[in-house]
Amino acid sequence: MARSASKVRLLRSLTRAAKSQQSLLVKLIDVYTPAPQKAARKVAPRKRPAKVVAAKPAASKAVLPAPGNLSTGHYPLPLKPGQAVVQGMRYLLYLPKHVPDSVARHGWPLVVMLHGCQQTASEFAQGTRMNQVAEEKGYAVLYPQQLASAQAQRCWRWYDRPAQQGGGETAVLADLIGTVCASHPIDRRRIYACGLSAGAGMAAMLALNHPELIAAIGLHSAPVFGVGHSPVSALHVMRHGALGQGDGAIVDVLQRRAGQVMPPMPALLIQGEDDQVVRPVNQQQLARQWLHLNGLPALMPPRVTLKPPGRGGSRNAHAIHDYVIGRKVLLRMIRVAGLGHAWSGGDPGLAFNAKTGPDASRMMVAFFGRWRR
Repeated sequence: MARSASKVRLLRSLTRAAKSQQSLLVKLIDVYTPAPQKAARKVAPRKRPAKVVAAKPAASKAVLPAPGNLSTGHYPLPLKPGQAVVQGMRYLLYLPKHVPDSVARHGWPLVVMLHGCQQTASEFAQGTRMNQVAEEKGYAVLYPQQLASAQAQRCWRWYDRPAQQGGGETAVLADLIGTVCASHPIDRRRIYACGLSAGAGMAAMLALNHPELIAAIGLHSAPVFGVGHSPVSALHVMRHGALGQGDGAIVDVLQRRAGQVMPPMPALLIQGEDDQVVRPVNQQQLARQWLHLNGLPALMPPRVTLKPPGRGGSRNAHAIHDYVIGRKVLLRMIRVAGLGHAWSGGDPGLAFNAKTGPDASRMMVAFFGRWRR
């Protein structure tokens, strides 16, 4: 009888654990799922059966593909213990059709674009329209793609502690950039990293661990750096921020680089006021981290510019907070009214893109153009 009762208690414990894990999985998937897809998952009441139709993405004005060369590559990943087959990370590389004279002399400046969860490299390229901007401004663009085998929703693991310290996916991306630079004429003084959501978190980790490689970053809807260390704590950070732990994460970065020169790390932070996935408190705390990183006081007053709707081609009002050193903007924060968890000024025909602007891709390239290593 005692053994039987013990077995019953064990089964109940396992059942509760399984339900808890399932509940967490549902939360993690739900937080990254756009509203139209959530609507499609809803089940109609039993008493009144009804056909549930998912909302269609907003119609978008046709945008012609950029005329340059968009090629696909596969970067072989290091073998893991017990792994027999080499996996490859897929990536896209865009090289503009028009070659400016400066490229012939120095090589292409390169923008590394890291997609968000539930996105592919090609969807990110189309949604952000970065290739069209790159063609106009004379930039190459690299789009690494997270493996679904590494993370089911294709999220870059910005909450992975080894990656936060320069290993894991951070090391893989740095090696991929090195491979692309060795194979194409890239200006190594002008390499920039940017991303959306989880991709923005990954871009920050890449820049903090390789400041000699990355000249500036653009973070759109980004979580605070270095605080979450698991899917559970990552979800908490996205909703509530660092809760006082953000300064310590930057101190750890500076201590790891003790004795080495830490060059300035310029950053553009873009955030939607209505973002319920990565909430605006993250942007405020990221700004504090970047001021600390660059040796600036946390209470340094910014230069504030308010842009009403209709200014600069944007139908959304937005506020710009600039932290200026000399004549250069070292840190720029942009808060967009009415914007949720979506790339500002993107293709609304794809998830995680908002049509109304301001145009995040153009703002990032304009910011990057002021900086080089």
